[in-house]
Amino acid sequence: MTDLETAILERLKTVIDPETNLDVVRMRLIENLWADALGKVRYTFRPSSFVCPIAVTLALDIKKAVAEVPGVKSQEIAVEAYVMAEDLEKIINEEN
Repeated sequence: MTDLETAILERLKTVIDPETNLDVVRMRLIENLWADALGKVRYTFRPSSFVCPIAVTLALDIKKAVAEVPGVKSQEIAVEAYVMAEDLEKIINEEN
């Protein structure tokens, strides 16, 4: 794991799911985290349920937290196991 990936995971531990009061790392909502030396970051967001009512808010909070990590230049976010995954991907990837 790179230093940037470690820093991202540490930052994501501060993003709390309000329904469970647990952080998104502990809940394993982030998978396949990858970052390169140029600051390009890729990961998969997997909401806690197929119809998670706060998936959009949580995804935006995750994206914001990752963007705040020094060294992160861009993000590519995939969404899996969510009823509106394609729509959510468009929302969270439109400002990269």
